[in-house]
Amino acid sequence: MLILNCGGTFNKRYNPLNGELEIPYDNKAVEAILQSANFDYDIAGVIYKDSLEMDMNDRKMLASIIMESKDDTFIIIHGTDTMGITAEFLSEIFDDRKIILTGSMYPFEIDNIEPSLNLGIAIGFAKARPENGVYISMNGFVEPCHNIVKNRALGKFELVK
Repeated sequence: MLILNCGGTFNKRYNPLNGELEIPYDNKAVEAILQSANFDYDIAGVIYKDSLEMDMNDRKMLASIIMESKDDTFIIIHGTDTMGITAEFLSEIFDDRKIILTGSMYPFEIDNIEPSLNLGIAIGFAKARPENGVYISMNGFVEPCHNIVKNRALGKFELVK
């Protein structure tokens, strides 16, 4: 299993010098959560961006990393605003791997419960050896990416009926 860290709100930290939430070029939030798992996971920081800043070149880079990897299971830490776009893009390319996208509505530094829960559920789901496909793990759900969307008005992910 390879965890690919793309940034997003999950990783944001407060910069006291400019008063802004920024995405640092590190994996500290993910590493802090994984420390409690007592298991070594491979982590690669690949794109440290807010998902609103992600473009097709970023998605192609993710696909290339997945394509070239020896792993068959991937968890992608991704911003929630364009998580669905990235998931749809990856689902058009891959049908021979397990890819689970997760993220958080709140930064780990501000409230570590939601990011920890979402990543933990994604890892548990991946370890259960699901069928190949692209999934989204958010708000207690892990569903094929076509079955779950972000409800911006409510600030959470919901199943599509």
